[in-house]
Amino acid sequence: MESTAQYWKPVWLELEPYLKLHLAQAQSNRAPGGRKSDVADAKRLVRRFVAGELYLSFVPDPEQRSWRTVTRARLQLIRERAQLQNQIESLLEEGRIKLSSVISDLLGASGRRILRAMAQGEEDPEALAALASERLKCDEETLKDSLQGSMTIVHQTLLAQHLDRIELIDGQIEQLNRLCAEHMQAHQAAIVRLVEVPGIGPETAQEIIAEIGPAASAFPSGPQLASWVGACPGSHESAGQNKSGHCAKGNRFVRRVLCQAAQAAVKTNGSYIQSTFKRLIVRMGYTKAIWAIAHRLCRIIWKILHQGVQFIEHSGAVNPKAIRRSVNKHLRALRRLGYIIPASAVPGVGA
Repeated sequence: MESTAQYWKPVWLELEPYLKLHLAQAQSNRAPGGRKSDVADAKRLVRRFVAGELYLSFVPDPEQRSWRTVTRARLQLIRERAQLQNQIESLLEEGRIKLSSVISDLLGASGRRILRAMAQGEEDPEALAALASERLKCDEETLKDSLQGSMTIVHQTLLAQHLDRIELIDGQIEQLNRLCAEHMQAHQAAIVRLVEVPGIGPETAQEIIAEIGPAASAFPSGPQLASWVGACPGSHESAGQNKSGHCAKGNRFVRRVLCQAAQAAVKTNGSYIQSTFKRLIVRMGYTKAIWAIAHRLCRIIWKILHQGVQFIEHSGAVNPKAIRRSVNKHLRALRRLGYIIPASAVPGVGA
């Protein structure tokens, strides 16, 4: 059948238990100009499928589709939370309050106590500064100076509503985290192997497995996975000339994850990925070098999932203790999500 927005899904779900189905991209079944009919479209679809002219989409099994539903819903909640945080900062700017300039995490424990007091009508800078934690790096005088401002009743009401919505979203995100961990409990070994890669955390590993599968079995090789994701350069050539090297659109969810993981991985001091990035950025620039790292991470991910191997850092400048601390941090996060990981799961560091 042809992929048309969301309309193919009910038919697919109805026929899936009885037939082997293929989903064709609509662009590959374009019709010539003129009047069109469903019968002619169906005949042309079958004819092109037999001739091998259609681009078929990857549709995972029902279990993996449920993982995708959970992880994509969690992503939407995270984006809504970020939008609310931006709106709170906008309200503070209108009230001439520079709290976000002196506190690294506006929605941390200290920031929330101060914001909740402001929403309830507290305007005294000394009283607000007293709500901050002693571990706050900002000194008391600077904090008081940042709280010199005035919030109208409208600002206070909107601030209270934003804080309530953020608390609700945080609870929903935590609920989806537990649901995702429960559904992926059988594949925690693959998740543990992924978090050993620099730049990949527990949530990122869950999203990768939800999108490409726990063994990446739909992709025969790493380059094919990179091509499907859209993390490899294009090759639009004509008459021996390269017209464009732009990447294909690919799967936007995996592209986002790989881009974020690449930007985190290049900050891992002493790692092979960081040394590769420093070598590439000189001749490619930051953006292209990041995408080159994302391409390498994509192929590493395929090898880890498809062949069941473990990531080993081969950089000569690696710090074994730093790597062990980073992996232990991710393993503790996985335990908080509900995974049962023994202490023996902590990996060693290879040379």
